[in-house]
Amino acid sequence: MSTPSGKPDAKAHFDLVVIGGGSGGLAGAFRAAEHGARVALLEPHLLGGTCVNVGCVPKKAMWLAAEAATRLQFAPTLGFPVAPAPLDWAEFIVHRERYIANIHASYRRRLDAAGIAVLPAWARLLDARTVECENGVRLHADRILIATGGRPLRPAIAGAELGGVSDDFFQWRAAPARVAVVGAGYIAVELAGLLQALGSQVELFVRGDRLLKEFDHELTTQLAEDYRQSGVRLHFGHHLTAVEAAGEGVRLRDGDGALGERFDALLFATGRQPNSDRLNLDAAGVAVDAAGHIVVDERHATSVEDLYAVGDCTANAALTPVAIAAARRLMDRLYGGREAVLDQRDIPTVVFSHPPIGQVGLTEAQARALHGDALVHVYRAGFRPMLYALADMPQRSVFKLVCLGDERRVIGIHLMGEAADEILQGFAVALKRGITLDDLRDTVAIHPTSAEEVVLMR
Repeated sequence: MSTPSGKPDAKAHFDLVVIGGGSGGLAGAFRAAEHGARVALLEPHLLGGTCVNVGCVPKKAMWLAAEAATRLQFAPTLGFPVAPAPLDWAEFIVHRERYIANIHASYRRRLDAAGIAVLPAWARLLDARTVECENGVRLHADRILIATGGRPLRPAIAGAELGGVSDDFFQWRAAPARVAVVGAGYIAVELAGLLQALGSQVELFVRGDRLLKEFDHELTTQLAEDYRQSGVRLHFGHHLTAVEAAGEGVRLRDGDGALGERFDALLFATGRQPNSDRLNLDAAGVAVDAAGHIVVDERHATSVEDLYAVGDCTANAALTPVAIAAARRLMDRLYGGREAVLDQRDIPTVVFSHPPIGQVGLTEAQARALHGDALVHVYRAGFRPMLYALADMPQRSVFKLVCLGDERRVIGIHLMGEAADEILQGFAVALKRGITLDDLRDTVAIHPTSAEEVVLMR
């Protein structure tokens, strides 16, 4: 890639160098190559980044296993003489890893077909146009895209090293008997739910007074009750100050100095930080915020011309589809001649809890704060999904619409319950198109489904 003198040869120059081979970086590289750009992609670890390897994909696989376990638990109630059986983690993980390996293979085939140069190396910026790999190879580019993602944080408390983070969870090969999960966000809620369903006794320790603070309070309150019904023990207002070893397990010490019961395993889900600290951003003059996120504008441009960033290394919504959409639109604009900019309003999102919870648009509290009480109209449906009603199980669903003004334009859709993850996608399209409550009511319901509740609200 370079001559013995250190000067780059012609092959070391690219139209675009992408630092990071996760979802955003891959999406940007593929789209730029489609438009004819000469692209190099640098990724020192596995292709696909967090989402494919220690995030969305293996998490959803474990969630699906947990869903199957839940069905098996109440199958006898419905007349199926099925004996309870624990998940054979080792067997299931074979299938999970095979699925992920197929994704890696697909990426490699597509990269080869697109003519993208892939360097399995960590890299840093030497200046706004030059990237240096850890082996000394230097690449020069007209443009650079940074998509290095983020990583889990451990809290700054004594004994934090005794607990694991979400990355560690995917190395587990069995369900520990008793698990403490610390946190209240996406990852904490998801891991607590699936571990409980897969046979662990889970206790969730939350510093605040609720789960998922970015979601509608009414739905998260019902989710907490559903978790209690499933056996998860919730500890709100818990101030963790230290972790102490207890044989092969751990014990948690709270703000009052009290030492809790022993757990076989501890998982921290207390936030993430951007992977920006090793990029030598100062050398190129790239601005970062106090948390280390690369500062970008609505067009994903950094403070340096022709240097861009997408995904979790920025402060934009930390969602895989957001990184992918941002990267594709950026490359369409840079190389495809299209004026494409990601609309970051009304982004749908789902937490794969048990049951799942999802939303698009404003919560009731946000709507009232923005528009005032008089203009905001709220409609609700609370019910038991048919399968759970048949099995006489207590799990309940809550669906909620937030509407604005006399026309009752829908500005928020909030779903908590079975199949909420699948239902929300189509209704998110409708919200983006400006649907009103009358539009929903004019739509004939599909019966019997949970989704029909959205069009039947009064």
